[in-house]
Amino acid sequence: MHIDNARELKTRLLSGVVRASSLEAPTGVASVGISVLPRAGTGGATGPRYGLAIRHSGNRGEVLADSARALASGTAGDEVDIREIGMVTALSAPTEPGTWAPESLQRRTRPLHPGLSIAQRDVTAGTLGGFVRVEGSDGLYVLSNNHVLANSDQAALGDPVLQPGPHDGGRAADRVGRLARAVPLGAGGGNAVDAALALLEGDLADALADVDPSYPAGRLTGWTEPDDEVAVEKVGRTTGWTTGRISAIELDDVAVQYPVGVVGFDGQIEVTGDAGAFSAGGDSGSLVYRPDTRQAVGLLFAGSERGGPDGAGLTFCNPIGLVLTALGATLVV
Repeated sequence: MHIDNARELKTRLLSGVVRASSLEAPTGVASVGISVLPRAGTGGATGPRYGLAIRHSGNRGEVLADSARALASGTAGDEVDIREIGMVTALSAPTEPGTWAPESLQRRTRPLHPGLSIAQRDVTAGTLGGFVRVEGSDGLYVLSNNHVLANSDQAALGDPVLQPGPHDGGRAADRVGRLARAVPLGAGGGNAVDAALALLEGDLADALADVDPSYPAGRLTGWTEPDDEVAVEKVGRTTGWTTGRISAIELDDVAVQYPVGVVGFDGQIEVTGDAGAFSAGGDSGSLVYRPDTRQAVGLLFAGSERGGPDGAGLTFCNPIGLVLTALGATLVV
């Protein structure tokens, strides 16, 4: 299916059966987006292939998915990808100690580098996604999620940000910066990003001397829009270095459970892990990138209970272009 046809079908579904009631509870919800399908074999088309992605949970979600199937009948055929995914939650670290975490990413580490445990002083722990600059400022900033650096809108500008995060033993002496910017999480729906910045201590020269911006694939070269079923990677506080593929784009009505309630997002990216889940609690804030081009694609912020291969959950990311625009930032490459 051409991507424009998939977008048209998505619009019909959202206006007809989904949007009116998708955010009332963390269960019984449905999201609709563009499914990024595996390319055809050597004898088929070589360009990207698209379909319709429907993600749902609970009995009410199943009813909505059935309605979507009926509406799509004869239009998309087997290019409709429908999955039951359970609850989607923001991936800050669980309150109880977990067993997944690579120990090196949870320790106090200098110089700072992507993938380390980090958080505002009242948050458990999330992930240091990368480093950015802001126009008009001579400082260096850490990029992560609002719910990691700004405690889901409950923190104040200037609040300490610790590495490692408090869940991993971070205390006042482990402060590396202060909350500088956060995109508010609007109640209900229509959000595009869960993103925030912390200004590192000291001037730009000092800060640059105390960071290593490299990822497992090397330093990033920039960023790109997701438009194909490409391979991606991330390095995060809990599951470390994992690989996966983009499985859906432009997902709307993604209802995410936060400590402060359910928040809805539009235009999101979905990633399916290659070997089990691509992420877990504590990986929020990780930068997702293409290892072949070393371009950033998205900012990881949430995951589902299931919906992927072998019952593993799916991972959801904000498009990195929207994140950088919202924060007025540029990646350090």
